[in-house]
Amino acid sequence: MGSDNSQLNEGQHDMNIAPDVSIVIPAYNESQHLPKSLEAIENHFNIRNLTREILVVDDGSQDDTVQIVSDLSNQITGLKVITNGRNRGKGFAVRRGMLEAIGNLILMSDADQSSPIEEMDKLLPPIQNGQTDIAIGSRALEESLIDIHQPFYRERLGCFYNDLIQLFVLRGIKDTQCGFKLFRREVVRDVFPRMQLDGFAFDVEVLFVARKLGYRISEIPITWRNDPDTRIKLFRHGSKMLADLFRIRWNDYKGLYNSGPHQ
Repeated sequence: MGSDNSQLNEGQHDMNIAPDVSIVIPAYNESQHLPKSLEAIENHFNIRNLTREILVVDDGSQDDTVQIVSDLSNQITGLKVITNGRNRGKGFAVRRGMLEAIGNLILMSDADQSSPIEEMDKLLPPIQNGQTDIAIGSRALEESLIDIHQPFYRERLGCFYNDLIQLFVLRGIKDTQCGFKLFRREVVRDVFPRMQLDGFAFDVEVLFVARKLGYRISEIPITWRNDPDTRIKLFRHGSKMLADLFRIRWNDYKGLYNSGPHQ
């Protein structure tokens, strides 16, 4: 995947030296959220004294998301915008960003910071200590803290969807859909080229393939707050997400996850 239409901030780290962490943020019409989110990321990494790159993958936004990130790249260390040109889906945007990231650790994070960047400090230790290969933020564990809940009907449907995931695809993980996941770079290079799904069910597919390949996955309780402007529309995306669960099983049956990149 090329990055000819990427814009790099002047003075970014030497590309031959991997930053401590890459943050990959898929974005579709996120001009309202991104300035505050990117400032929070910048401030947290400065406090922690960690080197970083921040990859905002624009998925065909109709607003001024690209311009805003381009302008901020003059102020925020390591910030880069990658443009897909047209709307390809969150799964496609995440996959592209993860594969272009060069950090030793690579964090997937949503543009609205529903999981505040400070929660990364909970995901880092189990990977740094060699206890796991992938640390995923979880809203479903007893220790998790939900600052702002989703509407009741969305929470119930989310539980139903997770029950189906447990039944048909991926047992033992209570929350596959939280968009806050940290990977070792080597895991990203092995897992993400095999991805087939471009939609919102890509989270399940990533974890399914990672487990199939023998990587260790740990759920970590985090603080999370619902964004009422969520891009997931139940009636528009729900049926496709359900169909994608069966696609994951079918893709596995056909051997599509065994080798080779997504085309």
